[in-house]
Amino acid sequence: MKKLTTAEITPEQIKAWKDEHENVFKISVEGKSVFLRSPNRKEISYAAQVGKTDALKFNEYLLKACWLGGDEEIQTNDSLFMSVSVQLAAIIDIKEATLEKL
Repeated sequence: MKKLTTAEITPEQIKAWKDEHENVFKISVEGKSVFLRSPNRKEISYAAQVGKTDALKFNEYLLKACWLGGDEEIQTNDSLFMSVSVQLAAIIDIKEATLEKL
């Protein structure tokens, strides 16, 4: 499957991604954008494992694993990558849970 650049991503493509993945996110920095889906449990687990020895590997793995399309420069330019990394935790879909002692 060809990786789409930001210029090639249409509203129809975003709808198709939403139909397939439910959650779709766009992170933008300095005119560059990346479209991501939420990671699954296996991806989070693997990212946590590689992140134990190198904290940046957690973000690198999540970015690559959840990548739907966008500007490849975000993966190769350190400044853009670091800026996007700050937002990556928000793509993990965590529902609010309650604990009740019975």
